[in-house]
Amino acid sequence: MNLSQLYYFRKIAQLEHFRQAALELNVSQPSLSKSMLNLESELGICLFDKEGRNVHLTKYGKIFLQYVENILNELENAKNKMNQLASSEHGHVDIAYISPLAQYYIPDTVRSFLNIEQNKNVTFTFKQGFSYKMLEELKNDKYDLIFCSHIENEPDIMFVPIIKKDLFVIVPFDHPLSKFDSIDLNVIEPYPLVAYDKTSAMGKTTLKLLKSINLNPKIICEAADEYAISSLVAANFGVAIISEAPALAHAKVKKINISSPRYSQIIYLAYKKNKYFPPAVINFISYIKEKSSVSDCL
Repeated sequence: MNLSQLYYFRKIAQLEHFRQAALELNVSQPSLSKSMLNLESELGICLFDKEGRNVHLTKYGKIFLQYVENILNELENAKNKMNQLASSEHGHVDIAYISPLAQYYIPDTVRSFLNIEQNKNVTFTFKQGFSYKMLEELKNDKYDLIFCSHIENEPDIMFVPIIKKDLFVIVPFDHPLSKFDSIDLNVIEPYPLVAYDKTSAMGKTTLKLLKSINLNPKIICEAADEYAISSLVAANFGVAIISEAPALAHAKVKKINISSPRYSQIIYLAYKKNKYFPPAVINFISYIKEKSSVSDCL
C-alpha cells in the first residue's frame, strides 16, 4: 500500500466513477483500475461494487474510507505545520533562560521582536532554568537557543555575549559594611556568606572569583537565585556577592560596589553549531545579536 493508492481510493469514492477520477488525478484509467485491484488484493477485501459505469463503496469500503480520510487529513495537517515552521512569518522558537532575565529582558525582547510586522505571527515557548541543565536540554534539541552563563569545554555550542552585569556585595542595612558605597572584596571575609548554589553557573563564577584572590569566607547557606539570596541577606543571615537583577530593586539590602577586583557576569546567547534552523529562529538569533550590549567580552 502506498500514499498514491490512498489518494486514488478517496477520489474514486468521492466521484463514484473510475474514468472521471482518472481524469482528475491525471492518470490513465487502466493504471487506476490496476492500482485499486492491487489495493483490494493487499487488504483481502472488496472495496467497490460496480453499478453500470458507476461504482459504489461496499460496506467495507466505507469503513476503510474513514481511516483513509483520517490518514490524509493528518498528513495535510503535518504538511501545513511543517510549512509554518519553515516560514519566517509563521515559525516557532523554543527558548530557555536564567532567572535574572525573566522579569524584563526576555519579555521585552520577545515583544519588540514580535512588534516587527514580518515577525508578528511567530510563536514562542518559554522556560526558565539553570545554565547547566538548560545546556543539556539544548544538546537534546529541547530548545532552539538558551540565554545562560558561559560553560567551558563545549566546542559544539556557540556562545554569543549579549549582556554584561557587574557583581556587587549586598549587606543588611544595619550591617557594619552598610556605611560604605564601595569596598575591596577582601573585607567580606570575616562575615558569613550567602552564596549561589555551587552547582549553578553563577555559583561556579563566584567561587572562581573568591579563589582568584585567595578569599575563603564561611558559606552559611546557598540559594538558587538573586531573589532568594537578597531575602536571606535582608534577614541577616550574611552578606552576598550578587549579580545585578530586578530582585534587588525592592530588596531591603544595601548594594555596595566592588572596587577590587572588578568582576562582571556575562550572559550569553547559546545555540548548537552546524545545526539547521528554520527562518524564524535565524531571524530571532540575528535580532538578539543586533540588540546585544556587549561587543567583545571574551
